[in-house]
Amino acid sequence: MRTRPDVDESLTLEQIEDRRWGNPPADATRLIKTVYELRQKPVGSMDIEDLRVLLLQHEGIDVLVPIALTQLEQNPLAEGDFYPGDLLTAVLKLPQAYWQRQPDQRRRTSAVITAAEALGNLDDHNAPHDTIWQQINMFRA
Repeated sequence: MRTRPDVDESLTLEQIEDRRWGNPPADATRLIKTVYELRQKPVGSMDIEDLRVLLLQHEGIDVLVPIALTQLEQNPLAEGDFYPGDLLTAVLKLPQAYWQRQPDQRRRTSAVITAAEALGNLDDHNAPHDTIWQQINMFRA
């Protein structure tokens, strides 16, 4: 996996960011508990769903986007728990400020979009066509 050159993928987000959250609040939702758990998982062992969840929560973006893009470069419709292309959708939902700070990641993402377009009708791949294309159009805007 290609990440920032200074990232040791055996480390967790908590270790990389030097921000330990401890245990989630007792009344935390399942999503919040999941995010707390994933922040303690080595980034190199995260699967597509782990990346999707954390990116949608805007956690560890600088560390995880390069990992997610490596997955998407291999399969633009990489799938977590919801549908083919849900990781791409999560990446495309990141704040515009991130893309402005990271032009190299933006270029990689544009190449992934081109690869997704080459697949043709995404409905043929059991992907929710409208959701992905809506995010692509917003990314390009």
